[in-house]
Amino acid sequence: MAAKWIEMVTGSLEQKKQWRQYKARVKALPEPYRGAANAVERYFMVSGSITVDGETLVTMFSDLADLWERAAADGTPVREIVGDDPAEFAETFAQAYSGKRWIDKERERLNKSIDEAEKGEPK
Repeated sequence: MAAKWIEMVTGSLEQKKQWRQYKARVKALPEPYRGAANAVERYFMVSGSITVDGETLVTMFSDLADLWERAAADGTPVREIVGDDPAEFAETFAQAYSGKRWIDKERERLNKSIDEAEKGEPK
């Protein structure tokens, strides 16, 4: 009962647990894979190219950890994973996980704000 109330305020506790597991997995990666994983994660966070759905988000980051762990185990060079354009790699990776993205939410917010501002203009 208390967990349900807390989740109403904080969001899914299970997803928070999965996020911490993802972070621990990345922290355990050897370099250069840890650095690359952190760089891709940062790009996702600041670019707005990731979904707003928590369940999809934890699945995506879990898959990302899987990718880096496999690359580290196989000794695959980082550049071979991300290619010549790491941003394109990150965006293509994120597109595989459907759902409403942060940037979609911000576009809607911007459009709504401009619509509201337009209503206040003198005619």
